[in-house]
Amino acid sequence: MAFDNPNPGAASGPGGATPGVSLSKVTLTKSAPSVSLSKQGGGGRLHVNLNWQAGAPQKGGFLKRVLGGTGGIDLDLAALYELSDGQKGVIQALGDTFGAFDAPPFVLLDADDRTGSAVGGENLYVNLARAGQIRRLLIFAFIYEGVASFDQANAVATLTPAQGAPIEVHLDEQAGGSRMCAIALLTNNGAGDFTVSREVKYVGGHRQLDALYNWGLNWTPGRK
Repeated sequence: MAFDNPNPGAASGPGGATPGVSLSKVTLTKSAPSVSLSKQGGGGRLHVNLNWQAGAPQKGGFLKRVLGGTGGIDLDLAALYELSDGQKGVIQALGDTFGAFDAPPFVLLDADDRTGSAVGGENLYVNLARAGQIRRLLIFAFIYEGVASFDQANAVATLTPAQGAPIEVHLDEQAGGSRMCAIALLTNNGAGDFTVSREVKYVGGHRQLDALYNWGLNWTPGRK
């Protein structure tokens, strides 16, 4: 599905330096589902990466060969955003709404890996220098084509601030046949900081995801 009136801001380079290497990481779990981004030293650019392992560790893009055969699937990293001025929309390859880093919505999807051949999986960048203008951001993924195989993917989302420890979210709940997963919710707490909350909730599609989080967008069918 595609949002019928996405923010038209043109995509621009993510800017900022490559996230620094940290010797520690934070893994969000059911028993410890949230963390303050500022307490992790977050700032500058937040790099969101989605990658996978199917069975034994392999090299390759996210969900490159989920079933170990020749039939890959096309899985997309995406985000719903709500800005402080009330603007809402979606960042995703579907409908070519890749966003922008230095202009609203201050979220940029790097590229669309349609074949799973990219070694680094799929990547999204959030401009934390404009955090005060972002009310909330929902990171999610969906299978655009192929078998619904979240259960076999051993997928991991990693949120890495420009400085500070990476934050990991494992997509380790039972997905059944669902083709979409809400991964993490970033909520502005009003003090210049985001709370990052583990979601890992599987739904059937964009409309169900929207209803679950009360985003209030209008959705129409779309293709890449």
